[in-house]
Amino acid sequence: MLCDYHVHLEEGPYSMKWLERTLRSYETAKKSNHRLNHTKEWLTHTMDLLSERLIKGAYDQEWIDLYLQEALKKGIKEVGIVEHLYRFKETRNYFEGNMRLDGSDIGQLQSKWLNQVMTENMEEFLVAIEKAKKRWQNYGVTLRVGIEADYFEGAEGELHQLLGPIECDFINGSIHFIDGWGFDNPQTQAHFQEYVLEDLYVKFFSVVQKGIESGLFDYMSHLDNIKVFNHIPKVESLLPFYHIIAECLIQHNVATEVNSGLYYRFPVKEKCPGRTFMSILASHGVPFTVSSDAHFPEDLGAYVDQSIRDLLNSGVTEIATFNQRKRIMKPLQISVLN
Repeated sequence: MLCDYHVHLEEGPYSMKWLERTLRSYETAKKSNHRLNHTKEWLTHTMDLLSERLIKGAYDQEWIDLYLQEALKKGIKEVGIVEHLYRFKETRNYFEGNMRLDGSDIGQLQSKWLNQVMTENMEEFLVAIEKAKKRWQNYGVTLRVGIEADYFEGAEGELHQLLGPIECDFINGSIHFIDGWGFDNPQTQAHFQEYVLEDLYVKFFSVVQKGIESGLFDYMSHLDNIKVFNHIPKVESLLPFYHIIAECLIQHNVATEVNSGLYYRFPVKEKCPGRTFMSILASHGVPFTVSSDAHFPEDLGAYVDQSIRDLLNSGVTEIATFNQRKRIMKPLQISVLN
């Protein structure tokens, strides 16, 4: 079963990088004429495409179907599209109450970032993906919809209220903040120097454990993404945490993923979890799904084949998929890689 369960419909913060990646997506889909590159006609066509993208918005059906084109091209039969909880205006109080948004340099930067990304309506996202499901199924590709929810220690009740009414196929939890600091933001990475690295990892895995124990999530995403900028203690000091997290996932019946996003988009150039961590999780019998963490259509399925090989080599024979908050285990077969 070849699937990809952690795909985003990237939108904002708007920047030259966003413009470049959006144009590349259109070029990959052959909506842009390469023969006209750097001519007035090319520039006019490019501006029209990007203007149309902005006008139609984040959840335009044509944009969603660029992911379908990639799935068909790469033989992916099941796709889970998720949106970060911080994208939705309805969640502002939750994030303002838990992020560091004070007058410090980090606080001001994160406040600006939150205003840039928190632009959408949750219902519009859920309706858009539900609308696309039948169309995708006609092409033999199953589409699932999920919410990626940032977990903050001590805010479980508020998060439960936000997530409770949502009708979707899965909710994956993630840790992107420690003490209100978004540690995977390249603009705030100097803040790592303010921590003793080993102490930071103790704090991080404690939050991961509490997120699993909260009972709010169907699977926990990128379990060791604190390594994003290559700040990593010796592996020997991490082994006890790997076992604790594995046991916690089993005890609370929560799955996890092999996520390739850090491998191809961040300095650490390693998947989440790393191979040692993945091997320990597999030895405990933790259920896995596979994720490309794609933020643009052409990244759908990125390095998922490698993730499947790693899982198979670790003795994993099934892959987790989700439907209406129920986990479904399907065979993981080497033949899907041929």
